[in-house]
Amino acid sequence: MADGDVPDRMQAAALDEFGGPEVITPRILPVPQIADDEILIKVWSAGVGVWDALEREGMLVPEGASFPIVPGTDGAGTVVAAGGQVTNVAVGDLVYVYDSTRPKGGFYAEYAATKAQYAAKLPAGVPVEHAGAMPTDALTALTGLDVLGLPAGAWLLIFGASGGQGHLAVQLAKRQDLKVIAVASGADGVALVTRLGADVALDGHGDIAQVLAQIREVAPDGVDGLLAMAGGETVDRLSETLRDDGVLAYANGVQPVPSERPGMTVQAYDGQTGPEQLQRLNQLIEAGPFQVHVAEKFPLGRAAEAHRRLQTSYPGKLLLTVR
Repeated sequence: MADGDVPDRMQAAALDEFGGPEVITPRILPVPQIADDEILIKVWSAGVGVWDALEREGMLVPEGASFPIVPGTDGAGTVVAAGGQVTNVAVGDLVYVYDSTRPKGGFYAEYAATKAQYAAKLPAGVPVEHAGAMPTDALTALTGLDVLGLPAGAWLLIFGASGGQGHLAVQLAKRQDLKVIAVASGADGVALVTRLGADVALDGHGDIAQVLAQIREVAPDGVDGLLAMAGGETVDRLSETLRDDGVLAYANGVQPVPSERPGMTVQAYDGQTGPEQLQRLNQLIEAGPFQVHVAEKFPLGRAAEAHRRLQTSYPGKLLLTVR
């Protein structure tokens, strides 16, 4: 089933070689064709993340992809065509997608094809434009919380709490009735995580001894879990506040890898997606106000500029606007 207004060609941001941000250039490409288990999406927006930079550099390329490669792991938009086996979404639905496979290209384009199992209807309360920046980080944050498996009322310490994954993790953790200590980046980051509901918001740029003292003041028996969105000396010091047998979880790709010491467990994880994870994510999001904080938006034609911005510091997410 398809929308009769789908064109044969589309605008996209693509690369013909691996390299720096400059290799991403505007292109006119064929609109991808879909299989029976796929949907075609008219893209409203696409997230810009470190995984896109790794794809651009040739380090994280979807199997079966060939030049010209259209990056973009996550996005949101309107379903304009659906294969005969698709039952979870229909033409006309607003959806968001996290798809790391993408042999037919990603979301840096006016249209994108994806397997329907990686798509979910847009949850209430999240604007479709901002939803494009949400899927990868939200599902990765949810996986991290699952790895920790903390009970309601437990103390969770989040390092990198004002970043793309971190600010979503703060909200998802509060949905699970955890008590959240958010270590953010600078005054703007502290303000963001405070607004999003963190029980305690601390500036990771401050004196680490003072930060540790503030954590121990509110959690004298130690925090139950630590979710690390970045590595380095600071997170290794923060792990000192874990209770005995506490767990530090970090997403694969965090460098340097957090150190392990006696009395704690360090566990890496990858973001998981599929119908079950997407349903859970939507239920958590719809349980109350939920914000995808977008630090800066770029039109599709300025995708290279967005990748340059990716190399700097900012709260929340970067976004490509397509529609």
